[in-house]
Amino acid sequence: MTSTLKLALTGFFVFLLTLSAASTAHEIRPAIIDLTLEEDGAYRIDIQTSVETYLAGIGPEVTDTNDAPQADEYDRYRAMSAQELTPVFKEFVPELINGIRFQADGIDLNLPEPSLALTNEPDLELARDAVITFTGTLPVGSSSLAWQWDEQYGGSALRVTSASGEEIYTEYLQPGTAAGPFDITGAVKQSGFSIFANYIVIGFEHILPKGLDHILFVVGLFLLSSKLKPLLWQVSSFTLAHTVTLALGMLGIVTIPAAVVEPLIALSIVYVCVENLWSRNLSKWRPAVIFGFGLLHGLGFASVLTEIGLSPNHFITGLIGFNVGVELGQLTVIALCFLAVGVWFRNKDWYRSYITNPASIAIALVAGWWVFERTVYGV
Repeated sequence: MTSTLKLALTGFFVFLLTLSAASTAHEIRPAIIDLTLEEDGAYRIDIQTSVETYLAGIGPEVTDTNDAPQADEYDRYRAMSAQELTPVFKEFVPELINGIRFQADGIDLNLPEPSLALTNEPDLELARDAVITFTGTLPVGSSSLAWQWDEQYGGSALRVTSASGEEIYTEYLQPGTAAGPFDITGAVKQSGFSIFANYIVIGFEHILPKGLDHILFVVGLFLLSSKLKPLLWQVSSFTLAHTVTLALGMLGIVTIPAAVVEPLIALSIVYVCVENLWSRNLSKWRPAVIFGFGLLHGLGFASVLTEIGLSPNHFITGLIGFNVGVELGQLTVIALCFLAVGVWFRNKDWYRSYITNPASIAIALVAGWWVFERTVYGV
């Protein structure tokens, strides 16, 4: 092989291993913001998030806290008990409030000092969720609201409901993006198209850049054969399966704990890559096996949507939008694989020896570690 080719292949494997390493540590998840409106004009804002990232000054450009320059500071906060962390959070509150714009009918509202509740005890191996809660009263006769917080706090899912649980508004927000103004009187309903487009973004982002285990699974499918027909058979089988369990999981018909699903998802990656080593062509049973693995991945997708919450009034719209986003993400991964190695080298005699086998071994080893990690330490 030429030096240029060796450099290209080295870059491809480094890319795979970088993706793999990034998914083994502390992933930063979007905040879940629940705004509940009472009949008497009172409101409650519950923000479920990882407050240590804010205290350490880790911004949305970082996807894993271990990669941040402030990683040591983040770990120091993570090691604190609730009693120790609360006064640190209180010192941070003015900065937090200064980064939030909450409006009623275009008028800025002054947020009160929030409370902080931590959901579990310190454990550096696991992410710790916190709930930041603001309570207050809207001006009499308020008909619309708007919400925005500083880009440094990252992406978020905003859910606005009445005290009875009736949905008023829902949107996934990119870092720094404003929501609204949106009507809270019921006179103007949120359009189905806006929800559809919003959930496409959520689905796509769950693959790229956040779904690193799903990315490596799709890469594993690509590695068996860079020819389009066998790849389409596998992807179609996978798509059909995860569509089924995504719907069943969201409807509550099938529920399996993440502690079971996530190690099995990692194990599915190991299987696909090991089979790549001893199978040169698409076997008769491989689409069926991929279908079974797709069922597992669908349950993983469902856990993401369950956490963010689907719009009850637009359940089907949101479900389809999320699934479309997932598919677009998977197709993008395949396209990138073709651009990286498939277009240039797929017809070479050495393609299997220098690309399929080494890449499959690397991914299988990393996924094997995930099986161990997710089984021993949990997810």
